[in-house]
Amino acid sequence: MLSVHQLSCQRGHKPLFEGVSFALQAGQALQIEGENGVGKTSLLRMICGLSPLESGEVNWCGASTRQDGAAFRQDLLYLGHHLALKEELTALENLQADAAVAGRVLNDAQVLQALSRMGLRGREHLPVRVMSQGQKRRTALARLCLSPAPLWVLDEPFVALDAQALDLLCGVLANHVAAGGLLLFTSHQKVHLQTTAGQAMQVAAYPLKAAA
Repeated sequence: MLSVHQLSCQRGHKPLFEGVSFALQAGQALQIEGENGVGKTSLLRMICGLSPLESGEVNWCGASTRQDGAAFRQDLLYLGHHLALKEELTALENLQADAAVAGRVLNDAQVLQALSRMGLRGREHLPVRVMSQGQKRRTALARLCLSPAPLWVLDEPFVALDAQALDLLCGVLANHVAAGGLLLFTSHQKVHLQTTAGQAMQVAAYPLKAAA
C-alpha cells in the first residue's frame, strides 16, 4: 500500500497545496485532478522522492520512504513529462538501455513485443530522432509493458496521443491494475480504463486544491 500523509508544498513564499493525504492499495487507480499551477507535478515528484518532502510523510508497505528509499524505488516506475529518450538510439535500443540501467536484461523479443503492443510495429529500428512526437511518446510508454514494478506513477501520460494510442494505453493501465498493481496519475481529462478482456476498472479521483 502507498499512503500519503499531510503533504504540503511551497514555491518561493507561495504555498501551492497543503494537507494532502490519501491511500492507494493493490488493484486500485487514483487520478490526481486540479487546475494548471496547483502543483500536481510537484506532488508526484515529492511522492516519488525526486523532490524533498517539505512536510508530511510517504509510506510504502508500511515503511517510510525516507528510511527505506531503495526498496521503494525498486517497486516504483515513474514517467514524467520528459520522455528521457536518446535521440540517436532506436526505440529498441532505448528500452534495452533503460533496463540495463535498472540492472535488468531484456532480449530483443521482449522489447519488440512491448513496442508492438504500443502500436510501433515496423518502427522498432528507427532512430528516435526521425519519429513523430506521438511515436516518441509511444516508445516511452512502452516501458510500462516491460516494467515489473507494482507502483506506476505517471504525469499526464495521455498527452499527444491519438485515439488509437489512447485506447492502447488505457488497456495497458487497466491490465496492470487488474493484476494487482497500483496506479497513480495526473490528467486533465476523465479517464475510463478497460482491460483487453473488456473488464472496466474504477478510477478514483483526488481533487488537488490550491492552499488557502
